[in-house]
Parts: sequence; structure tokens; C-alpha cells
Amino acid sequence: MRLRALLDTDALGLRLLGGEDELDRTVRGVMTTDLKDPSRYLSGGELVLTGLAWRHGAADSEPFVRILAAAGVAALAAGEAELGDIPEDLVLACVRHRLPLFAVHESVAFATITEHVVRQVSGERAGDLAAVVDRHRRMMTSGPAGGGPDVVLDLLGTDLDLRAWVLSPTGRPIAGSKLAGAALPADVSTKLAAEHLAAARTGRRGPHRVLLGTTTYSLFPIRSSGRSAAASRDVRETVLSDWLLAVEADAGDWPAERLDLLQGVTQLIAVERDRRDAARTVRRRLAQEVLELVQTGAAPAEIAARLRVAAPVLLPGLGAAPHWQVVVARVEWDGGEVEGGPVAQSLLEEILVDPLTSGPEHSDRIAVAHTGEEAIALVPLPAVSAEHDGSESGILADSLLEAVRDTLSAGLNDDGRLTLGVSAAVHSAEGLRGALEEARHARRVAAARPGRVCAAGHQELASHVLLLPFVPDDVRRAFTARLLDPLRDYDRRHRAELIPTLEAFLDCDGSWTRCATRLHLHVNTLRYRVGRIEQLTGRDLSRLEDKLDFFLALRMS
Repeated sequence: MRLRALLDTDALGLRLLGGEDELDRTVRGVMTTDLKDPSRYLSGGELVLTGLAWRHGAADSEPFVRILAAAGVAALAAGEAELGDIPEDLVLACVRHRLPLFAVHESVAFATITEHVVRQVSGERAGDLAAVVDRHRRMMTSGPAGGGPDVVLDLLGTDLDLRAWVLSPTGRPIAGSKLAGAALPADVSTKLAAEHLAAARTGRRGPHRVLLGTTTYSLFPIRSSGRSAAASRDVRETVLSDWLLAVEADAGDWPAERLDLLQGVTQLIAVERDRRDAARTVRRRLAQEVLELVQTGAAPAEIAARLRVAAPVLLPGLGAAPHWQVVVARVEWDGGEVEGGPVAQSLLEEILVDPLTSGPEHSDRIAVAHTGEEAIALVPLPAVSAEHDGSESGILADSLLEAVRDTLSAGLNDDGRLTLGVSAAVHSAEGLRGALEEARHARRVAAARPGRVCAAGHQELASHVLLLPFVPDDVRRAFTARLLDPLRDYDRRHRAELIPTLEAFLDCDGSWTRCATRLHLHVNTLRYRVGRIEQLTGRDLSRLEDKLDFFLALRMS
């Protein structure tokens, strides 16, 4: 399609700011980005959509436009939602590099433009899948009754005789075509997901071809069309949350046009994925509000009021507020340059789905927040759990990761780690603070174990962890003084910062490299400080029991 055709479509809300002489350029694709340097994702001919989050000052426009022009993009479209009017420095930079520039009205979503361009480009390249894309567009835009991802997969089956499935990053089936018949066997879907994650971590571009037995599958990544995913600086930020399209066919035999068309189909499915993610915003906000109240010591009545708001959202039709469990997760990458909190949040929203269910909506009963490197899930339990003591009902840590351990290990590769802790069920707002601490303690137990993916439950906590909060204050003070006073005295005399070092060492789960990086120390200096802590206290920080005692003492001091 030509750039000129975009201006003729009123629904796209595009306004030409420069490059009138270049409107006969051909658009071969579309990309959304807010990276300062998106060159590695560009192949030429794209309409680039940006929300201008990369621009911190006038000097940023020239290098950004120069990169786009060098990559051969067709045009740039800048959204007005963030800054209002498009900055003059960006307009001038586009004029200098002869790059057509459009303004996108704040009322128009980038997904709308993406869908339009994909549909038009696909229609011009070939007639067969153009019909699929167009029919799917009409059904998708008609609302939830359109059927979501299942619709486009059915059309792939009926129009192109392709058996295809949409899978989550753990291999859970999201959708499948009727032509595909029964769902993929669980072992096949998890193997496909693992192969996809492994290929993505090595930087291989899709589709990835996988031979299982005598059947060849082609795996196409389904990446979010929203700005946050497109602007990712590191594959580790999204690899554990992207869906994939598994097609029972060898894409290596396909012409380039067919590959491009299937990529267009993944972009259409991504629109539905973004719709699902947008629907999670309310649940995430509920979780964040409740957890902030819990962590700041709000009155139980205030917490209970927020839970009453959350309960009907998470479990529609439930007569009374349910009981709750808390699950804490951390995803940590070597070096610490990739934020783990959002990754852990997406993973919890996936892992906590019942593995026997399918479809995109079942995780809508789980509220997950993230703060820093930690993700925290509030999991509602039906009121029938009141008949139990809470110790065996709900989520069990030992089975939580059983079906996804190998798959996630492929995505974590050799530089990532996932650890989870699960609390017991609690029956009131007063119990949430204890449940949160219990889940955090359990996660630290999991972190002390070998392996890339580990979980622990409240049953595995040592008795002193559970009983210490009920010990009289004078005994608690004696416990913390015995462990921490020698370190405080040494710090006062020598300004050695042993207490901050101990806190950081425990927070990094005993990782010498991560702790040294956080404290900006040489590893040998860190080892000297930890050795001094052990000498002064008579404890051994390689032992889990001593780590837990130090952690509790720090929290109670």
C-alpha cells in the first residue's frame, strides 16, 4: 500500500506534518517502538509508530530520525497523547532526512493503525489469506462474540488447510482451530513452548521449526502490539510472557509472501492479547492497593473494605468474601540489569492458572502486583475452603511448578532464576500481613535450593519462623540484640557498614556477584565483610537457618 492511502482513511486519524513529496512510498509493514535505537528490529518499508517516550529533549530527535531513515522506513507516525503537539525539532529532523511524518490523534489507538496496515498489506500480497485476515478483522471488531483467537485459527484451517494453536509461554493452550481437532497433547505443547523459549533466548528469528517424532511444527512469536513490549530493550523482558502460534507445517518450504502473511496473522492475534492485558489492569490495581495497605500497616477494617471490592471482581457471583492465599515470586537475571518485577508478574498470572483449563480468560481471577524485583499475587479461594484448616486447601507449592519447570528453565537459560513462596490460606484481613511475610519467607527457602525454577510452601518453614511473632517482646529484643548488637558496635567504631552489607547479602539470596554489584564493591571486599559478620556473631551465612535468623532479626529491629 502507498502512504497516500493512509491519509485517505479518516478512521486512522493521521495528519501530515511533512514529506508531501514522498507519499508514493510503499508501506510493507508496521512497527510500534519507543526505543532510542530500534534499528535491529527494522528491515525497511515500515510505518513506524511511536509515543515519543524516547524523547527527553530536542537533541534526541535528530539521531532517532537518522536511524529510521538509514533503515529505509517508509514513514514515521507520532502520537499526540503524551505531549500534545508534535515537537518542532522532530518535524525539522524529518524534513532534513526526507522522512514523511504523520501526527496520530490521541483518540486513535496504535493497534487500530497496525490492524489496518496489516490488513491492507496482506490483501495486496495475496488473495488467499487476505480473505482470512479481513473476515477475522470483522469478527474481532464485532466484540467478544467474535470468538477471539479461535476465529482466525478456524479460518486458517478452512481457507488454508493449516492446523494451528495459540500457546502461552508455558505451553498452556489459549486457542485452537476446529480443523486441529483435539488439543495438543500436554507433552507436545510444553515441548513446543520450551523450544520457542530456547530459540528466542539465543536470538534466532522466527518462525522456529521443530521436529517432534515425524511431525514438523513452525513456531511464530506473538508479540504485544502495545508500546511497552515493542520498546523492550532486552529479550528477557518479554520472552517469558509472549504467546506463540504453533502451525503444523514446515514453514521452511513456504514462499516469502506466505511467511509475511502468517506474520500478519500473529499481529492480529496480538490485538486480542493486548485486549486481554488491558482487562487485567483493574485486577492489578486492586492487588496493588490491597498490598500497599497491608505493607503500610493500615487498619484491618480498611483492608477488609478493599477485599470486599476485590472479591466480586475476581470471583463473580460469590456471596461472601473468599479466603485468600499469597504467592510471592522473584525473577532474577545475572548482572541485575533487567528488571525482574514485571516479568515475575506476567509469569504469576500465567502459572497460577489451573493447568486443566484453556483459553485466555481464566487468569482473570488472579490479582498480581509487582514492586521492585518482587511480584505478589492475591489468590481468592472459594468459601468452601472454610471447611478446611487452610493447610492443605488452595495452592500447594510442591505441585505449582511441576508442569512448567522444564519449559521455564529453557526461557531462563543459564542467566535467570525463578523462585516462589506460597502462604497458607487466611480467613480475614488481619491475616494478610502474616501471609505476605510467610510467602516471602517460603520464597527465601526456595532461593536456597539448587535449580533455575524453585518453589516452597508455608509447610516447609522452620517452626521458629512461624512462632517468633508470638514470642514476648523482651525475648524478641534479646534475640535481635544477640545477633545485631555486635555488628552495630563494630559499625560505630569502624564505620564498616556491616549491617547494610548483611541486609544486601540476604536480599540477594547470598549471591556474591549480585550483592557486590548492588553495593558497588569488589567481591573480595564483600567476602571480607561477610567473614567479619560471621566472626563477630559466631554464625555461618552459608547455612539457611542462620540466614533466616539474621533476616528475622533485621525485620524485627
